[in-house]
Order: sequence, then structure tokens, then C-alpha cells
Amino acid sequence: MSITPFTKQQLLPQEEKLEIESQKSELFIGIPKESSYQERRICLTPDAVNSLTYQGHRVMIEAGAGENSSYSDKEYADAGAEITKDTKKVFGCPIILKVEPPSLAEIEMINPKTIIISAIQLKTRKKVYFSALIQKKITALAFEYIKDEDGSYPAVKSLSEIAGTASILIAAELMITNEFGKGLLLGNITGVPPTDVVILGAGTVGEFAAKTAIGLGANVKVFDNSITKLRRLQNNLNQRIFTSTIHPKSLLKALRRCDVAIGAMRGKERCPVVVTETMVEHMKKGAVIVDVSIDTGGCFETSEVTTHQKPTFIKNNVIHYCVPNIPSRYSKTASLSISNILTPYLLQIAEDGGIESAIRRNNGLKNGVYLYHGILTNRAISDWFDLPNNDINLIVF
Repeated sequence: MSITPFTKQQLLPQEEKLEIESQKSELFIGIPKESSYQERRICLTPDAVNSLTYQGHRVMIEAGAGENSSYSDKEYADAGAEITKDTKKVFGCPIILKVEPPSLAEIEMINPKTIIISAIQLKTRKKVYFSALIQKKITALAFEYIKDEDGSYPAVKSLSEIAGTASILIAAELMITNEFGKGLLLGNITGVPPTDVVILGAGTVGEFAAKTAIGLGANVKVFDNSITKLRRLQNNLNQRIFTSTIHPKSLLKALRRCDVAIGAMRGKERCPVVVTETMVEHMKKGAVIVDVSIDTGGCFETSEVTTHQKPTFIKNNVIHYCVPNIPSRYSKTASLSISNILTPYLLQIAEDGGIESAIRRNNGLKNGVYLYHGILTNRAISDWFDLPNNDINLIVF
């Protein structure tokens, strides 16, 4: 067998190809005061601002932006933020952080090619909103679309945990403070029958509602049409509770006996209505309904949207609480939660040298992008509003 001799070129030392280290970028973030009705949260806490300014980044905050979350301008100033009363100046920053999506009037104040990170709340948007962003060649990320390493949505999950826990606390309050309330303590006192709680939906909201109710000593029943979700709920609770798929007869039986009913159903577009008005008519006088699903239409036929200022109404002798955006009621907790999710991503964007490099390296962050330099990259938005879209993987690779 003959061996082919090496050529002179092959024997010469070859150049070693080293990975070029990305140059860190300095961020300039603007946080305006939330203008949307009932929105009380803020994207970054003073501690998060301090983490950013400590590493040389700039944060400009509109005066009073953190007041509804119990954060003063002084706390932000001490953390290194620049405080201004000039709203236009804040919206002129290269990166804008908001909880609610910017209004059309606010988009007018934003400079072309700005990066916006906010919620999108697709069902409340209109085509003109996306057209305005496209015209200014905005790069926009929806934090509820950002994925974690395990494929979950951290912002959605965290806010659902708050909503689930809060739904039980709200119900406990309504049972004693409302003039129509029954004066019942949501719990299990020796010698007194426990409060009965029915939860519709075995997702994150339902799970945390169940955990809170069980922690208070209530008797809990959970209904969902997904056996997989019900099984996961049982495993996460680490104890056996009553679970069932949704059958009108068994659901009606549970509703007739319950003191509290929590709506935590989800649907692709509108959540399904699983409790009819006839079923509500059979509930106890003074029973409480907290319809967390009201954000997507509500799963009780009798549900009507209410506000934080006037959160309840009485129908068929049953107290209804149907406020959208329940986490905003617990604005400081919700702000801490959002801040804890966004801060690592902001630091990563800076570390990677900008948004382009960051979304190239992080698929979870890339999933949050719905506009890239004015190009729509989200298929769901494209289908919903009949707008042309492009695959972000063909743009950023």
C-alpha cells in the first residue's frame, strides 16, 4: 500500500482561527410612566437599575413612574437613574421599557430604529399599532413571548402564579367585607366544616389558586378537560385532591355546594364558557366568583368586565369579581417579578454587544421578537391582522 507524501504547503504552519470576542455595548434605557388605565407596575426596580448603572449603563426614568409600585424617585436616583419630568426625553432613549405596549401617541415620540421591550397583549392591539411601529423601523420584543431554557414562558408563568394566589386572597376578602358576603373565613377551623372551593382550569393559575386554598385549609375541587394537566397538578401539589374532567352534571353538583369558584380556563383565542347562567343561579346565595379568565372573555356566562375602582357586581345572588390584569393590583410584587425576568436579558444584550448578537445567540430571546427593524417576524400577528411577515431565522443567523 503506497502512502501519499505530504506537500510542502501541508507541512507549513497554518493560521489558527479564533472566535472573535463580541464587544460589550452600553445600554441607554428609558422607562416612561405607564399611561394605560389601571396599570400600576414598572419594569425595573431600584435594585435592578443599580445592577445596570453599576456596569456602566444609563437608565432614564420619568418622574413618578414607580410611585404606584411604592418606589420613589429618590430610590431610583440613589440607584443611579436619571430622573426627568420630560416625557419626550424618556421616549427618545434608544431602548424603551414598558409594561403595557406604547400607545399611538407615545409611538409618535419614539425615534426611528428604537428597541421596545413591553407586553404586547395581542387581543387588545389593532392593525394601526403595528403599522406605526413598522413605519419607524422599530425592533420590538414582547416579554410574554420570551422563552426560558426549558421552553416555558417565564413572564406568563410568573404573572399567572400571582393571579392564581391573588384570586383566593380576593375571594377570602369578599366573603367577609362585601355587604352581600357570608361572613365566612376561608379556611378550616376545628369543629367547623372547611370552605368549599371550585377551580376551573389546571394550568399555572389553577395550580397556585389550589396551593393557596389548600394552605388556608379549604376543600378544593379542580376541573379541566386535560387529564395531563390534572395529573401534573396532582404531582405538583404533592397530595391527592378531587379532580375531574368537565361534565355539566358533576360541575353543577360541585358549584351548588361551593363557597368560592375560580375561573382559570384558557383558550387559543377566547377562553371557553363552561359555566352557564343557569348553573350560577343554582349557586349558594353570597357565594363568590373570581373570573381570572376575564382577560380572554371569561369562563362564566354571567361575567362582565369590572375595574379595580369598582371590582364587583352581584348577579343571581352571587358576588362576581371580574377585573382584568389582577397582577397590577399587587403592583410591587408584580414589578419585582417582571424586573427579575428582564434584568438578566438586558445584561445579556449588553454582554453580547447589542440586540442583534443577543438574539442570534439566544433562541428564547429571539422568540420574543415580533418586529425586527420594522420587519414583522411573528406568524400569529401576521395571520391575525393579515400583515406580511418574514421568518426571523432567515434574517438573523
